[in-house]
Amino acid sequence: MTDAAEGAKRPLIEGAASRRPTGLLLVAIPVFLVGWLVIWPIINAIGRTLWRPDASGTMGFDLSSYVFFFSDQYSINNLTITLWTTLMCAILLLVICLPIALYLRFSHGRLPAYVQALAIFPMFVPSIILAYAFIRVLGPNGMVDILLNSVGLPKIRTPYLTPWGPVIGLVWDNIPLTVLILLSGLGNVANHAIEAARDVGANRLQVFWHIILPRISNSLLVAISFAVLGIFSSFTLPYLLGPAAPEMMGPFMNRTFREVNDPLNAITQAVITFGFCIAFGLFYVRSVARNQGQ
Repeated sequence: MTDAAEGAKRPLIEGAASRRPTGLLLVAIPVFLVGWLVIWPIINAIGRTLWRPDASGTMGFDLSSYVFFFSDQYSINNLTITLWTTLMCAILLLVICLPIALYLRFSHGRLPAYVQALAIFPMFVPSIILAYAFIRVLGPNGMVDILLNSVGLPKIRTPYLTPWGPVIGLVWDNIPLTVLILLSGLGNVANHAIEAARDVGANRLQVFWHIILPRISNSLLVAISFAVLGIFSSFTLPYLLGPAAPEMMGPFMNRTFREVNDPLNAITQAVITFGFCIAFGLFYVRSVARNQGQ
């Protein structure tokens, strides 16, 4: 019996070994592209900002570009407004998208289907079109101002070209992905667990806090990580809807490189932005590793 079992396992092992080179070759192509197009430019950018020639032409370790960034008040203001915008967008996305995802998960009928379609609709609207619509509706002399003026009401203070302009646009732009990630996480919440909690007298808040929230904590972390990474490095909406000063890091890097013609400080800004993004990305990697471990 033992010899027969070993004989049956041997072809399976040999088949897996024969398929291993093919699998490694298939993985090698995307790994090579990631290393060539992503990893190497990052290493090169970090190296160009840390090792530079001095007055005599000798290469050496130099932190002057980073010292300039963190000693320049304008650069600090731009980094601060970027962090503030990211924080506001993350909070608003949770406040808006979590109730929508909960409603879609535990509701049935035709209305939830319409709600889901509306929640996913911003995914198919390009950012440039969204910015133009924002300006035409909420901008100066936009549709809202015209309607208020037609009924004799005063004009509103438009968020266009204020720090709240990019927040509104970025929240709208990130609603679809956040809702889909949270909805996927809510799929892990079993109905019988909720029914059992209700049978022992738990109210809706207790069911959410003790049953639902622990099961979607990883999905919340993934959703916020994706949103933060996209918002922190965004360019189009902050460029079109945000104020001229302070400005978010995306427009700041573009202006430093193209208008000021200062590649070194632009690369330094990019490295600092990457440092903040990779800190948020570690939360995502940790969440994925935890899920696989479980």
